Amino acid sequence: MPLTAGIVGLPNVGKSTLFNAITKSQVEAANYPFATIQPNVGVVEVPDYRIDRLVELFHPKKTIYTTFEFTDIAGLVKGASKGEGLGNQFLSNIRLTDAICHVVRCFDDADITHVEGSVDPIRDIEIINLELIMADLQTIDNRLSKVERKAVTNKDKDALAEVVVLKKLKEALEAVKPARSVELDKDELLLIKAFSLLTIKPMIYIANMSDEEIADPQANPYFQKVKELANLEHNEVVPVCAKIEEELSELDKEEKTEFLNELGIQESGLDKVIKTAYHILDLCTFLTAGEDECRAWTFHRGMLAPQCAGVIHTDFEKGFIRAECYKFDDIDKLETEQAVKEAGKLRLEGKEYVVQDGDVLHFRFNV
Repeated sequence: MPLTAGIVGLPNVGKSTLFNAITKSQVEAANYPFATIQPNVGVVEVPDYRIDRLVELFHPKKTIYTTFEFTDIAGLVKGASKGEGLGNQFLSNIRLTDAICHVVRCFDDADITHVEGSVDPIRDIEIINLELIMADLQTIDNRLSKVERKAVTNKDKDALAEVVVLKKLKEALEAVKPARSVELDKDELLLIKAFSLLTIKPMIYIANMSDEEIADPQANPYFQKVKELANLEHNEVVPVCAKIEEELSELDKEEKTEFLNELGIQESGLDKVIKTAYHILDLCTFLTAGEDECRAWTFHRGMLAPQCAGVIHTDFEKGFIRAECYKFDDIDKLETEQAVKEAGKLRLEGKEYVVQDGDVLHFRFNV
């Protein structure tokens, strides 16, 4: 399963332009609200220099990167939680994503109409966040009305525990605070998982700015305001120029690098968004390598070797025997698995091994 993120924001902030860059597809990006009516999904490869290096060393028949799935949602407006604009259709489309990418307009352009009449990123953020909070509050209230009766009437232990956590969340939401601001333990998180609350998801603010300002985003006063707010909320912010991202999407790897160098930028905005998403979701990558295939696999930090084997196939986890393991840095330096083995860098790890980012693994199993 690829990682998923919903791209949200007010109309005309650059969402569809960014999505065009992500997928190299021509999603309509007309200059008026609700140009995007149906959610559009694009899956992109996650760039990884380690896979590129393994390909140089192994010359595999097949190369597979990990993927990231973006869903472009129609522009949100005030009252969406009550059905305004595309309302509940929008909200349902992002409930199952891993994270929310909130595109915020941080540029002035008289030719591009702002739905609120002026450029004010903090106001725009507050509009969207309030709609997400109101939608979650409605979900909590609906659930409370059902489970509270059961808890009181039957003295049901699970229902009582659920009521406690729902009331905690309701209190925060009524104070205009997102669900993610409430400290919940593992059991409480499990109780509310099925509700797919919007404001419990990690948030990445994507500050969309002009091509003149992207090389030095710190000089953009709008970006500074978004950054200050993100710091207060313990969220992340990534500066992006959607227009440049769209241009980059048409170039090959060498042309892309040359273009970025000319602009004074080290990596594309899209790459920064993906890296940030991995960071906030606490995700890592392990690698498999051989003549048939070199491949990257995503896993949650802290997973044990059998669980990572299960990422490849459930049979690998069920019949796990051991993992042959070495570090990417070792194969990068020594260049062959034989040299890695001779240097004493190849290890055999058992069921209790905690897999590390950049491990190259070969699983032994028997079903």
